[in-house]
Amino acid sequence: MSLRTSTRKLLGRVFMPFARNSIFAISAAVLLRLFAVAPPLPAQTQRNVTRLADGVYEIEHADSGDGFASGNTTVIIGERQVFVVDSGFLPSVAREDIAQIRTWTDKPVSFLLNTHFHNDHNFGNRAYMDAFPALTIIAHVETKKDMDMFGPGSASREDKTTASLQRMLDTGKTPDGKPLGAEDTAEVKSILARRAPIMEEIRKVQFQSATLTFEHNFSVDVGNREIQVKFLGKGNTAGDAVVYLPKEKIVITGDLVVYPVPYIYDGYPVEWIQTIENLAALDSDTIVPGHGTILHDKSYILLIRDLLKSAVDQMNAKLQQTGPAMFQTLEGVKSGVDLTPFRQRFAGSDKDRGAAFDDMTTNLTKVVFEQATLR
Repeated sequence: MSLRTSTRKLLGRVFMPFARNSIFAISAAVLLRLFAVAPPLPAQTQRNVTRLADGVYEIEHADSGDGFASGNTTVIIGERQVFVVDSGFLPSVAREDIAQIRTWTDKPVSFLLNTHFHNDHNFGNRAYMDAFPALTIIAHVETKKDMDMFGPGSASREDKTTASLQRMLDTGKTPDGKPLGAEDTAEVKSILARRAPIMEEIRKVQFQSATLTFEHNFSVDVGNREIQVKFLGKGNTAGDAVVYLPKEKIVITGDLVVYPVPYIYDGYPVEWIQTIENLAALDSDTIVPGHGTILHDKSYILLIRDLLKSAVDQMNAKLQQTGPAMFQTLEGVKSGVDLTPFRQRFAGSDKDRGAAFDDMTTNLTKVVFEQATLR
């Protein structure tokens, strides 16, 4: 196992647990982001702010490769109030966003929506609540359940990740026993050094969960601007929320859509297919993914749908031959799923994207099988 793989897998335990499996499942968000000995993907190297429409802004946060990258944040300004979608991971990042918002408007942030329960989309909630005490934090009822269960213990799990990295440094070996070279050792030291001050910040956070939940769809008018909050079905988690601006034809997807390689490391792949169909049915020409650059047509989200459907269909075909999944093993059936035809379409010739795609599809096959065992 290379250092790149070892470090990605250790940092993958930065706690962004998924709907059904172990709390130490490898995190999709981290596996894609963190290439420990390679430069980040271009979209991740700096903080970018994009004006999507009059009074609507998207913030794509920088990623320093330490395991604490934030999801995208969207700011929607009405004549009376401000509505924010996702607060990011670190409170310091959220405070930077709040300062930016105050340069755009003196109106209060009255609503903050968390698209799902992974820390990189909601751990910044406390900073918003401190800045705007009358704030209402909205999440799907399933998302709040998971936030309440896992959010308060985030610091201790981050400490375990740091301890695993320190163990690599102390032993001079990767988890599978291979020695670290000088360059590898320097990289681990660099990651630990970057994590240290951030851990101090995280330990001080009093986790702030949602204060208002919903189950289906509702609308908010923040002053001559309609904001629709939708639950289109399970996918990345059991409670993925989508925000839709019908007048502006903007849709904000959370991690149902991530560009350039999707995060499909757990969740509900069978339901995710229909959820993407529902998402594509919205009249939109601007799509804000949970991570990555803004999209202006639906071809990419339909590509994600096709990938998911191919994985599910191939697994079902294999199980028709072998018998029900409950009587099989992943090792025995995974050869029936070949997703390499999609590799070029997602990754092109980019080696880092290709590695991310390979990691993702390996885990997608596993999750599709696990979901099949529940039938």
